[in-house]
Amino acid sequence: MKRPFVFINGAMSADGKISTIERKQVRISGTADLARVDALRAESDAIMVGVGTVLADDPSLRVKSDLLRRSRKKRGIPDNPLRVVADSRGKTPVDSRILGAGCLIAVSGSAPEENVLRLSERCQILVCGDDRVDLSGLLNRLYKMGVRRLMVEGGARLNWSLIKEGLVDELYVYVGAILIGGRDAPTLVDGAGFRADFPALELLGVDPLDSGVLLKWRIQK
Repeated sequence: MKRPFVFINGAMSADGKISTIERKQVRISGTADLARVDALRAESDAIMVGVGTVLADDPSLRVKSDLLRRSRKKRGIPDNPLRVVADSRGKTPVDSRILGAGCLIAVSGSAPEENVLRLSERCQILVCGDDRVDLSGLLNRLYKMGVRRLMVEGGARLNWSLIKEGLVDELYVYVGAILIGGRDAPTLVDGAGFRADFPALELLGVDPLDSGVLLKWRIQK
C-alpha cells in the first residue's frame, strides 16, 4: 500500500505531559519552536489531527507566516496544506476554525447522517472504514490525492493508533522546561498502550531550543 511519509510533531513537558488533567492546552513551546512548527507545516502537503484535538484546542492548522505562505504560492501550491481530521462519528463542531476550504474530514460508515450532512456544507467529507476511520485506508486515499508528506499534530490517541499500525516514519518532540503533573494528564502517546513489542526508536538528533530541547527519532520497522 502506498502512503505519504508520515511524521508526528508534538510538544510535551519535562514530565511527559501534553496538557493538564482537565485537558486544557498549556503553552509549552517558546518562540523558536513555534517558528519551527510553522516551517514544518509549510513544508507539508497535509496536516492531520484527531477530533479530540479539535474539540479540546480548536486549532486552525494554517501556516501563520506570510513569508512561508508566499513561498508556497510561488511553488504553485495552496497557501496552506490540506487540513485533515480523523473523526469517526463526525463530531467536529460546525464553527471549528479548522473547517472551510482546504479541509477534509474522514468519517466512518457509523457516523450519523445528520452529522455528515452538517459538516459537508463546510468541508470535504471522506468515508473511510466501517465503525472507525480506517487509518491505513485513509493514508492511501491521501496519497492518491497527491499528499506525499503528512504532518500529524495529535492528539495522543491518534498518535498511538498510527504508531500501532506501523504508519509513522519519524517523531519530533519538543520537551519544554515545565512540569505539569497529574496521573491522568494526557501524554504524547495514549490509547490502549503497548503490552509488548514496544516500538523502537532510532535517535536522529538532539537540539537545544528556547529553554528546552528538540528530540528527533526515526521509528524502526
